Amino acid sequence: MAFSTSKAAFWNGFRDGTPFLLVAMPFGMLFGVLAAEAGLDVLTALAFSLAVFAGTAQFTALQLLQEQAPTVIVLISALAVNLRIAMYSASLTPYLGAAPLWQRACAAYFTIDQSYALSIVKFEDTPDMTVPQRLAYFFGTCALIAPGWMLATVIGAHVGAQVPNSWGLDFVLPLTFLAMIGPMLRTPAHMVACFTAILCALPATALPFNLGLIVAGTVGMMAGAQTELWLERRLPPKPHEMT
Repeated sequence: MAFSTSKAAFWNGFRDGTPFLLVAMPFGMLFGVLAAEAGLDVLTALAFSLAVFAGTAQFTALQLLQEQAPTVIVLISALAVNLRIAMYSASLTPYLGAAPLWQRACAAYFTIDQSYALSIVKFEDTPDMTVPQRLAYFFGTCALIAPGWMLATVIGAHVGAQVPNSWGLDFVLPLTFLAMIGPMLRTPAHMVACFTAILCALPATALPFNLGLIVAGTVGMMAGAQTELWLERRLPPKPHEMT
């Protein structure tokens, strides 16, 4: 469905993105609670979310900070976890690349799983959208998610400061990662990447400066990529490739 104005596109994106608030708010609160458990005050936890605004990367960085990893390792690990955003950006470039630089910079900040997933489907289904309409829709998808994440971080940090240490909420962090990873294991390549990384991570814990995460992740991605290539070679050739 084509949009008559950029305003209509924005409100359509707003409507499409609103249900994701039910996921973003609890997840943001969990980050705030764990940030408080790690010793961050409310303002620092909020600044963390404002500066990074990437859930998985924030949890990764927080865990490494708790383990007193060097700053450079924290930064590299968070960037490695968030490499998918670079692929999102490349995928959105044909649709938003003609926008002014400052608008593209804002879009880059707000490129998250939800805004990308909704926008790329809409742009592909509605090819006659103008660039301003695409931008309006994109920003509409995260108009509630972004402030909701920040508000949830503050609420969680306030709550977390009142939680006794005996509750052991730091154990929730690895459980959160397991919950995020599970639904992503959809193909044999994903499974190989996951379990290769697990097998590599166990002995890699002996590496200094918590480098085990980076090493295990790299080995896992390499194993997954090789598995995908192997599976593609085993597939029968397509009809147009046989001529």
